[in-house]
Amino acid sequence: QVRLVESGGDSVQAGGSLRLSCAASGYTSWWKCMGWFRQAPGKEREKVAVIHTGVFSTYYADSVKGRFTISQYNAKNTVYLQMNSLKPEDSAMYYCAATSRDQDTICSSLLPEEYGYWGQGTQVTVSS
Repeated sequence: QVRLVESGGDSVQAGGSLRLSCAASGYTSWWKCMGWFRQAPGKEREKVAVIHTGVFSTYYADSVKGRFTISQYNAKNTVYLQMNSLKPEDSAMYYCAATSRDQDTICSSLLPEEYGYWGQGTQVTVSS
């Protein structure tokens, strides 16, 4: 059974940094899209950053480009989200998601509902 476990959420001041981790267990697929989504109270779930673990292609939402970096551990079952220059508007519950895909998949084109596995979320709060 696939399980995604996030960690690293915290409360920080604006301008600070955090690194989120997502460890996937029970996942044998080499080719997959893994990514980070976030949802703030009263808002829709937003795609933040995704990575294709087989071809290393990445995608970032415009709101986080230049500040966030998604990366993966060599074992390809852990992804990280390095978040720098955090802003109050980055405050949200951050979720890790994963889905098996072939090497030709453009992960950024997938909708949230196309990700089959989700973690429980980790809270990020940025104060001004």
